[in-house]
Amino acid sequence: MQTRSMWISAAVMAIAVPAWAHCGFCGSGGQAEEKGTTDKTGHAAHDEGSHDHAHAEIGKPAPEFSLTGGDGKTYKLSDFKGRVVVLEWINHECPVVNRCHDSDLMSETMAKFESKPVTWVAIDSSHFCEDKVEGIRAWAKKQGIEYPVLLDANGAVGHAYDAKTTPHMFVIDQKGTLAYSGALNDDAYGSKGEDARNYVAEAITSLLDGSAVATSSTKPYGCSVKYKK
Repeated sequence: MQTRSMWISAAVMAIAVPAWAHCGFCGSGGQAEEKGTTDKTGHAAHDEGSHDHAHAEIGKPAPEFSLTGGDGKTYKLSDFKGRVVVLEWINHECPVVNRCHDSDLMSETMAKFESKPVTWVAIDSSHFCEDKVEGIRAWAKKQGIEYPVLLDANGAVGHAYDAKTTPHMFVIDQKGTLAYSGALNDDAYGSKGEDARNYVAEAITSLLDGSAVATSSTKPYGCSVKYKK
């Protein structure tokens, strides 16, 4: 699938999407909404520890959760014990999330491990997600997403993991220990193409090989998670 003029689409969405759904490129007054540094576009580069609440830590057990998916089923992290688990924080209205999916970046990363014991799960901690289930389902279908999209409207799971952006990626090892947290790759603006370094793919490969994850933490990029205030 081609990128479908992804940057043009992102610009259109940045104008068309309501203020509360804006991400990385905009937010209140054209600035990133989370604490942390921004570049000249206002794209967020979030520092760790911007929330005061307790959050998951690399090398320690990943916080358990039980959430309902857009399909009405309940999913627990413990359901996937013995497998590498990838958590992808999403907001279906975020241009950066859509760019990662429109370009097949997410699906191509998953495809590398199609025959391996790896489970992919999306979590939406947007405060409005339960009111937009139909829209989320339609989006997932359009993107060809077959893995669970879980709803975390009160933000409890997002805060437990200290999820800051959409997408913010987490990789959990076969024993349930958090092994990676951060960006999908080192290409925040989608300009590097095949030269981009895919941190998530590297982490998964290391865990499947029984090796330590060399890069266990990076700064996530994208839209700020639209938590309930």
